[in-house]
This record gives sequence, structure tokens and C-alpha cells, in this order.
Amino acid sequence: MLKDKPKVIDLFAGVGGLSLGAIRAGFSLALAVEIDRHAVAAHSLNFPSSKHLVADISLLTSSRLLKSAKLSKDELDGLMGGPPCQGFSVIGRRNAVDLRNNLFVQFFKLVRDCQPRFFVVENVLGILNDRYEEIRKKAFRYVADNYALLEPIKFKASDFGAPTSRERVFFIGFHVNALRTLSAIDFEVEKVQSPVTVGAALQGLPIKIYSGWLTEDQSWRPVAPLPSAKYARQIQANIPDGVGNYEALSRYLEQNLVSGCFGTRHAPEVQNRYKQLQPGEKDRISKSVRLKLDGLCPTLRAGTGPDRGSYQAVRPIHPTEPRVITPREAARLQGFPDWFRFAPSKWHSFRQIGNSVSPILSEAIFKVIFSNLNHRS
Repeated sequence: MLKDKPKVIDLFAGVGGLSLGAIRAGFSLALAVEIDRHAVAAHSLNFPSSKHLVADISLLTSSRLLKSAKLSKDELDGLMGGPPCQGFSVIGRRNAVDLRNNLFVQFFKLVRDCQPRFFVVENVLGILNDRYEEIRKKAFRYVADNYALLEPIKFKASDFGAPTSRERVFFIGFHVNALRTLSAIDFEVEKVQSPVTVGAALQGLPIKIYSGWLTEDQSWRPVAPLPSAKYARQIQANIPDGVGNYEALSRYLEQNLVSGCFGTRHAPEVQNRYKQLQPGEKDRISKSVRLKLDGLCPTLRAGTGPDRGSYQAVRPIHPTEPRVITPREAARLQGFPDWFRFAPSKWHSFRQIGNSVSPILSEAIFKVIFSNLNHRS
């Protein structure tokens, strides 16, 4: 961890969508906190230079958090995170008393107690619903005295160069003397002129995926270079110092191999149905949608964890093949680099990708914050 870079802590870190964006924008990741052991394992692979803490954030104190990061209170520049969104999601039960909703409040309590120079918290749009007004007010009261809080900002990942229409709301606050200026309009400069399509995003990945590729070893497959463009740099280059798994980087840079090309066994009748689907059309039984080559990927879902029945999420159908997409294709559509590793199983890989913030979007957000931050001398 470079001492001269502004230091951030990632709460609810998941596989590291916020972490990667912040590091690429110029920040140093002092600590990542996560309770899911599969997510921690994957995050540790990709961010070997950062510290990791497996903890229930509802029980986490500021003293333990800062001690784990080996930081004093005045050394922490930013606190970021995406608390669980299931209680707020419009496709979930939208339960105002879901215990996981309290983690949104806990994030702001930790902001008050740790006193970072700024904070960034992400969630689904459903959190803005009137039924959650008291939860938002309770959270904001923790930071009202010491922070300037921007109005909630809705960001669509495709506006910033990720090939997905995924939209989330961000709550951003800062000490008035920490940033020179910051408003919603400042983020407009990072938007792209034209979106990256599904077809452009999937270029170079293997099209023919065999259903028997079910182990991690079998999932490593050759990939061809993307055409030179900003998206290609974010996917196939731009590897920050201290980031990336040695094995994955070696196999990628030396042999053009990527992981995550898992196969899925479809019954012949399922394949026949998928073959007949037009781009954008939904399968009547699986509810999977066939992707459009010239369109955007809809929001990728994570499915449920073991505590909620371990249900797999509905996965999009490949735009030209009669199969659902692979985790590596999902990673491309979410904006993760080809050298980034996920869990060694297909189910956990999809969960990690579906739960993540697009690193392309998070990099754009943190670049604006970094450029406006009054850096320490």
C-alpha cells in the first residue's frame, strides 16, 4: 500500500467492484470488510496487497475497523460500501423491517465514528421509496453535523462505458474542507458519448462453450484481443500495482487465457426453445431474455444466498448461441477485467458478479472525487 495515496476502506466489499474502481482512480485500499467467505476469498485473490477482515458489520466498531486497517482516525480518507439491498429491492419483498436494512444505518454510524474525509454508499433505487424514509433519516442524522451530503444521485452504468443498463443510487458526503467542490454535475464529465453494446463487449471471448466445462480448470479458455478503445483498456489492461492474482495475470498475459468460461447443461428441448428466440425476447419457461448484440445487458441478478434458499438467478441467453451466458461473459458485461478472478464455482461466480458495482462506474465516480480532493501535504 503506497503511503502517499489517499486511503479508503471498503465495507460490504463483495468481490471488489468498488475496490477496483477506487484503486484505478488513484486511491489505496487499506482494508476490505466482508462476511461472505467466498467473496472474501475472491477479493483476497484480486487484492493481495490489501488487508481483509471477515466480520459482521452490524457488530463492527470504529476502533476495530481502524485497528484492522492499521490507521488512525485522521489517516482515513474515504469510507465506501454497498450495504445489502434485498430489503429495498423492487423485485424483492420490499420489507421495511428487514433486519438487513439496518446495515444501511450502520454504515452511516461508522462514518460518524471513524470521521473519514468523505464517504460513498451505493444501493438500489428502491431505497428512495417513501416507505424507507425513516431509515434514510435515521442514517443521515449520524452525519448531519459534520458532512455535506449531496442529494441522492442515480447513476446508470452504461452512461459511463459499461455495457449494462444497471442503475443504482449513490449517497456521497464529505467534510467541507476535504474537497474543493463537489456536486452532481461534476460527474457528467465522465460520461461516454456512445454506449458499449453487448456485441462489442463480448468480442474475443469463446463463442462455443461446451456443457462439460464444469470445473475451474476446464473454465480457462483462450481470449482474443479487443479492438483498441477505452473499454478494451478497462477490460484487458490498466492493471494497478499490487492488484491481481499472480496465476491469473501470468496465464492471461503470457497465454491469453481467462477463467470463468463454465458450461451449462441444457436439455435438448431447452436449446430448441432458445434457438427460436429473437433478440430481446423472453423464454416463456425460464424467463431468460436473449441479449441483443446491438443493445445493453439488463441488470444481472445475484440469486439468493444459503440463508434464503440458494436460488439461482435467471441468467440472460447468449445473443447468438442457444445457452445462458458464462460467468466470464457476465463479468465482461458488468465491466470486470479479463484478468479478474471470481469464485471457483459457477454459482458463486454469478452471485459475486450480480452483487457487484460495475468497476467502470465506480472508477468514474472515484476519479471525480480524487480530482476534487484536497490532498494531504
